Amino acid sequence: MTQTKATNIVWHEGHVSRQERESLLDQRGVMVWLTGLPSSGKSTIAFTAEHLLVARGRLAYVLDGDNIRHGLNKNLGFSADDRGENIRRIGEVGKLFVDCGAVALTSFVSPYRADRDAVRDLMEDGEFLEVFVDTPVEICEQRDPKGLYAKARAGEIPNFTGISDPYESPENPELVIETASSTPEEAANAIIDMLQKRGKISA
Repeated sequence: MTQTKATNIVWHEGHVSRQERESLLDQRGVMVWLTGLPSSGKSTIAFTAEHLLVARGRLAYVLDGDNIRHGLNKNLGFSADDRGENIRRIGEVGKLFVDCGAVALTSFVSPYRADRDAVRDLMEDGEFLEVFVDTPVEICEQRDPKGLYAKARAGEIPNFTGISDPYESPENPELVIETASSTPEEAANAIIDMLQKRGKISA
């Protein structure tokens, strides 16, 4: 799906630099990539972090896995190839958010390490911050707000990550959040603390 089919195209540079946009916002563009099992708490943490950042006057936006599949990626399923294309598209969209100076909080299972690494490779050093939302599958099943684990156990959902499809944990994430021992607010504040320490936002 990544074959280039468009021809006779050029990249048009604008008259406003990224540095000018970041200066206007008083922050640095960055992609915070939350990954973890279904129902691990990724979306809850991402939206909590967005809320806290905006309350501090920071431009932040959540790119959520379910939300994106309502529009941009509604033509993709859950095969390995479709999952890869799902993540590739989000990586490209997130890169545009970073270029505009925003804090892009992405919440995707993104089970395959190679797909996440491919997004990291799109970015400059320090622009992609991987956050592993580390939640045991047993706790994810207990939460299961959409009843997906039960359906997967019953064989009603094929290729379900954590049950019938693998999840490859990050090897060197910038941050690990263990939701079994932290609240969404604590997890969101850990992300904000990471952004401050890395000079993406001021205190």
